[in-house]
Amino acid sequence: MKILIAGDGKVGMTLAKKLLLEDNDVTLIDINQSVLDSTVERIDVMTLQGNAASMEVLKQAGVMNADLLIAVTSADEINLLCCMTAHILNKKLHTIARMRNPEYGDQIYEMRDVFGLSMTVNPERQAALEIERLLKYPGFLKRDTFAKGRVEIVELRIDEESKLCGVPLYDMGSIVKCKVLICAVSRDCEVFIPGGDYVFKQGDRIFVTAASDHLTTLLRNLGIVQHKVKNVLLCGGGGVSFYLAQQLEKSGINVQLIEQDEKRCIELACQLPQINVIHGDASNQFLLESEGINDCDALVTMTGLDEMNMIISLFGTRCKVPQIITKVDHTENNIQDSLPIGSVVCPKDLCCTNIVRYVRAMQNAVGAAITMHTIADGQAEAMEFMVDDNTQHCGEPLKNLPIRKNVLIACITSGRRTDIPNGDSTFRKGDRIIVVSSGDQVIKQLNDIFVG
Repeated sequence: MKILIAGDGKVGMTLAKKLLLEDNDVTLIDINQSVLDSTVERIDVMTLQGNAASMEVLKQAGVMNADLLIAVTSADEINLLCCMTAHILNKKLHTIARMRNPEYGDQIYEMRDVFGLSMTVNPERQAALEIERLLKYPGFLKRDTFAKGRVEIVELRIDEESKLCGVPLYDMGSIVKCKVLICAVSRDCEVFIPGGDYVFKQGDRIFVTAASDHLTTLLRNLGIVQHKVKNVLLCGGGGVSFYLAQQLEKSGINVQLIEQDEKRCIELACQLPQINVIHGDASNQFLLESEGINDCDALVTMTGLDEMNMIISLFGTRCKVPQIITKVDHTENNIQDSLPIGSVVCPKDLCCTNIVRYVRAMQNAVGAAITMHTIADGQAEAMEFMVDDNTQHCGEPLKNLPIRKNVLIACITSGRRTDIPNGDSTFRKGDRIIVVSSGDQVIKQLNDIFVG
């Protein structure tokens, strides 16, 4: 596919890298030549300097022959104009625009045909929804939902006090006392699918597939105490904080928000009249203590600096805050994996995952993934597929299937029945299958998991 990406920021460059790995023809457009030069040093991508909302620039980029335009510049208005202009030049073009301003939300939906939009993405809103889900189910570092909410893949960290520390995988069932499947393990920045003789050790991050109604049992039998969240302290007043505070207030949760910029504090106080907005430096220990960090149920750090978020979260860990969530924009170095900073949420990665799923769906009109999540810091993917007439090996036991290396069938749902499979399990037309891939291969449709 020929894909144009307008905007060479964090999202634009990450998308270019992911889409190039899947053999797409990608051109990156940005008004700043030095930014493009920096990207070319990292990845082998075609670039064009210019205003992506200009007809001439879009024509130079090859919009007439393109399949998809993704507009992710820093300005919502430019993204809209870019998509609208491109769609006028090429009526068959699919367009995706990043929209951040909450004031545009309903308006853009009503006018999507006017702007020629196929899809919009809002990384800040997506991140806020992810954080809200984690706050509603304390105990997990990450939660990804499949099969219309009936199945989840959850992330847990093994610490020295964990009941699983030093236990081989084949003995896990006697501890958790519910049917689950370990679909991936991250150890020392390496991600793999473990065998039955794998022994858990301190520092492992494990990814567990389970029916949603078994999650409470899983936590209880692992001795993980769930604290119902009533008081939340938010550090940073950006877009994620706004959306999150708005959602938490609707849920009846008491929210305190600390923001350093006075003008932004006034804006937030006007937009969120029920929220206690505090003007101050969230990295100031005295301020955090005076605002009750020692008594809050959850701390969410969302300033504009990853380093600041990590430092505040580390202080929260020292204060024994029951649940800590840290927003991180740069996950390339995996520094956060070795730090006790709770759950890590990356808006950029959430946004890119949704766009990549859309691209794969365009390439495979039939058989594309229904749901897709990246796990283990992007080193593995969990995908949900529908079994159809074209699916190979229907009705055959899993133990007989020629499944590719580093690919695991983690769950099969049939109607209301959810099956954590074993070697004798089978699937049939109409079933939903959750597949986890930790290798380099790209799984675009269900038949890609089979050899040959």
